[in-house]
Amino acid sequence: MPPTLASLVHHSALKLTVRAGEDRLDVPVRWAHVSELADPVPYMEGGELLLITALKLDAEDPEAMRRYVKRLAGAGVVGLGFAVGVNYEDIPAALVEAARQEGLPLLEVPRRTPFLAISKAVSAAIAADQYRAVTAGFAAQRELTRQALTDGPEGLLTALASQVDGWAALYDASGAVVATAPEWAGRRAARITADVERLRERPAPASSVVAGPEDEDRVELHSLGTGRRPRAALAVGTAAALGTAERYAVHSAIALLTLTTERSRSLHAAEQRIGTAVLRMLLAGEPDHARAVAGELYGALLDAPFRMIVAESVAVSGSASAALAAVENPPRVQAGAKPSAAALAAASGTGGDPLGALAEIVESAAARAGESVLVVPEGERLVVLAADGGAAVAACAEYATALEAARAGSAAARGTAAGEEDELVVGLSAPAGPIAAAAAYKQAEQALSVARRRGRVCVEHEQLAAGSVLPLLADDAVRAFADGLLRALREHDATGRGDLVASLRAWLSRHGQWDAAAADLGVHRHTLRYRMRRVEEILGRSLDDPDVRMELWLALKATSAD
Repeated sequence: MPPTLASLVHHSALKLTVRAGEDRLDVPVRWAHVSELADPVPYMEGGELLLITALKLDAEDPEAMRRYVKRLAGAGVVGLGFAVGVNYEDIPAALVEAARQEGLPLLEVPRRTPFLAISKAVSAAIAADQYRAVTAGFAAQRELTRQALTDGPEGLLTALASQVDGWAALYDASGAVVATAPEWAGRRAARITADVERLRERPAPASSVVAGPEDEDRVELHSLGTGRRPRAALAVGTAAALGTAERYAVHSAIALLTLTTERSRSLHAAEQRIGTAVLRMLLAGEPDHARAVAGELYGALLDAPFRMIVAESVAVSGSASAALAAVENPPRVQAGAKPSAAALAAASGTGGDPLGALAEIVESAAARAGESVLVVPEGERLVVLAADGGAAVAACAEYATALEAARAGSAAARGTAAGEEDELVVGLSAPAGPIAAAAAYKQAEQALSVARRRGRVCVEHEQLAAGSVLPLLADDAVRAFADGLLRALREHDATGRGDLVASLRAWLSRHGQWDAAAADLGVHRHTLRYRMRRVEEILGRSLDDPDVRMELWLALKATSAD
């Protein structure tokens, strides 16, 4: 505890007597300062015990003393020490009354007690308090280190919560709660995930204070890691502001958790190199070798069906992306699932690195679920191997849904304004095993291509067969081909010499059945036969060729919106 006026009064060598403010002696004293100025306030910082002899004061003037004491109290001076037997044999009644009215503690200093003795006593008490804080801090550091080495981050949090007489929580790179101490703090920690997300957007190291309602605790947030983006975050909740010893404990915990994080980063880089080798072996058709290299690290992933995920970050026009997304159905992956707050926050601010954000989300979800996941950066792509039906695939789907929502909101806000921005595009394969890894990679690439064409965030390969091929025709090159193929027929119809395009559509839709197609058009079947011969003559192609019929039908469908 820092020195207080009460501790100075009880100091046997000082012989101080309380003349006013007896009920305010428990106030901490930051320093003892001597000043004979008529107005020492400009030189005060607050928390001082001011020592005077009233050399330049008219201490017997009640009005002057009221003004003097009022200014001292307003400046944060915690007490006034008056030396008797120097300029005044006793403390003037005007000063005593002014101190009582203002509630400022007034101490009588006997002539045999020099001001230097009081200053030394305050200085010694402050030094002793600081020494106790440092000693307690070192003890806390040793205990935190021991807990970190024996029980990992969970043990460290338990020790930290005990040191600060509060609670502590650890968050991963995605902002999700990893561990808390005590256990009851989990719900409290979950309520500040939005504040953790905001902290993650600031360069490390960063910290902030979350001030809750009056009946709640005070929470400090600290980012962990040495890179540009924090790797984790620490929350510490206490009933009041941290003292010196508690601050040492928190700083020690930050250092230890940062070391753990950086060590994890090095291990992660090594694991990623192993994962790259495993992926290359799988794609080369060597599942046995891949399994041998995977070992216990990725072996469980290869023992059950997995999904191949291929993601790219592409620069697209804001207005084009919004237009394409507006005419497409929402992603089928995790249909109807409401994205979490963490996913929405990640989707709204990827820090210009959509692939990095996806990797963090997938890895964090897998870590929380205790499942293996293989994440490999591949040039401008990110390749992920994740257990089918597992947390990583679900997190990818949830993130895609959140991105769709974020893009829709952004498009609505900016209207048709164009602008280049990096957007995430993801393709998911069907469930596969190690033998079919190459096929799964191809499926993911195909789904990625379709997602890119449709302006979608995520497409599953299974959707391609379940849906229609017609949306794939929404491509400028296909439209140009269709317009060129049908141009001669449309120019013929424009002269009023017949309705060849409509007749061709009706005939193809009826699979070449003359009577049914003629009935649809309301003409005689001979008239329809004549029109089809004219189509063949104008196009220079035979309608008996199934490829020609297919191309014409697709051209009609591609231009049907016209």
